[in-house]
Amino acid sequence: MGPIVLNCHVTLDPAFRIGTVDPRLFGSFVEHMGRCVYGGIFEPGHDHAGTDGLRQDVLKLTRELGVTMVRYPGGNFVSGYRWEDGVGQVSERPRRLDLAWRSVETNAFGLNEFMTWARRAEVEPMMAVNLGTRGIQEACDLLEYANHPGGSYWSDLRIAHGVREPHGIRLWCLGNEMDGPWQVGHKSADAYGVLAAETAKAMRQVDPGIRLVACGSSNDRMPTFGAWEATVLDHTFDHVDYISLHAYFEKAGDDRASFLASGLAMDRFIDGVVATADHVAAKKRSRRKLLLSFDEWNIWYESRFAGHTNLDWAQAPRLIEDEYTTEDAVVVGSLLMSLLRHADRVGVACLAQLVNIIAPIRAEPDRPAWRQTIFHPFALTARHARGDVLRVEPITPTYDTAKHGDVPVADVVATHDPDSGAVTVLAVNRSETEPVLLQAATRALPGLRVAEHQIIGGIADELLLTNHADAPERVGPRQGRGAVIDAGVLAVELPPVSWSILRLAR
Repeated sequence: MGPIVLNCHVTLDPAFRIGTVDPRLFGSFVEHMGRCVYGGIFEPGHDHAGTDGLRQDVLKLTRELGVTMVRYPGGNFVSGYRWEDGVGQVSERPRRLDLAWRSVETNAFGLNEFMTWARRAEVEPMMAVNLGTRGIQEACDLLEYANHPGGSYWSDLRIAHGVREPHGIRLWCLGNEMDGPWQVGHKSADAYGVLAAETAKAMRQVDPGIRLVACGSSNDRMPTFGAWEATVLDHTFDHVDYISLHAYFEKAGDDRASFLASGLAMDRFIDGVVATADHVAAKKRSRRKLLLSFDEWNIWYESRFAGHTNLDWAQAPRLIEDEYTTEDAVVVGSLLMSLLRHADRVGVACLAQLVNIIAPIRAEPDRPAWRQTIFHPFALTARHARGDVLRVEPITPTYDTAKHGDVPVADVVATHDPDSGAVTVLAVNRSETEPVLLQAATRALPGLRVAEHQIIGGIADELLLTNHADAPERVGPRQGRGAVIDAGVLAVELPPVSWSILRLAR
């Protein structure tokens, strides 16, 4: 190791745990927006498409990414969506105007096609219902079509459409971002709360085994943030299983210092929603700890987007197909760490979106799909973060940022798999100039060795590089060197502006 001027100390002890990693933390999101569906997961005639039009290269990368669950069909799109348009004979499906993204929706891809794709991708579906322009009856009809075994109008219609077995979808979103004035059918917190509660009660009559997500704030910058959650949960607390959160992050100008600390903003957002949910529980004299569904999160350079009202009408247009840098991948790795750190309350999370739209996977009509830089921290975390999240309490210096004030130079999260004894350590060094020496006491977990160490970032000249169609593998993880466990202490150097994942095995 070279000269080290910064240090970070943690203790790994299985006696101090936060919660168990729910596989649903590694979800993603497919919306009828831009080229996520058409030209993304579904592109009949493409060299890599099967006879059903599903792109096999995208399916392969989805499985490699480690996605466990996918939210569908939106997003803003769902608030004006007639689900019936997307079932039955494709030749008889209507073309509709999608007001959310000023797109022409062909409805060539709908519920049953998505469920076929989900089975091929080996992911659990998370379905959203339209509570913008529609309501209780339409939500119950969709649930009956999807989940009821047969002998009723909507379930028999599914069977007539060639799907004999029910889809058995367990996880349902009660609308999307209903606090946002941009949302078709935007509602006040009271109006939405009443509708969501009544919809939840009716849907549970159709299928008592489902789990439901109420809409929280679209982001924590909304003027109604906090008050929205409190009012909505006052109506829905006893009828739903999760409250949702959405957040996107981007670098402002050349302020890398603040951007690298985006995880702290995610932490504060989660803590605020938890506090509000627990406040409602206290009011209701309930001991229940409501879970959170962080079902949209990612880096999105939203300041570059003209806004949906400035778009021309088009069919599957190219929208917000951001190309991600190595620096973005480091931040995505740190955001995954924030989600893990709240494993006791965050039970669902969705990287938005899966393909083309601010996505880890990119696809073009004339070549194979490829991995964006942000693919790699997600895939590595989904593969190795298993079991219990440990409370490690890093001790490290701080640095000043314009947006977040003083923030820790380094952050560390660790998981422990009680079955195998394996430990995964995730660490980020936010310093732009100095390496950090991470020292992790492992005496409570004897017999560990460093089985794998991968680093993203850490090379100054490569921080703004991207993967693109002509260089699809230019940026990726590299093997770390020098990590050792000696006398019960893991020691590893974290390069400047880097994210690391270490797998410790017995």
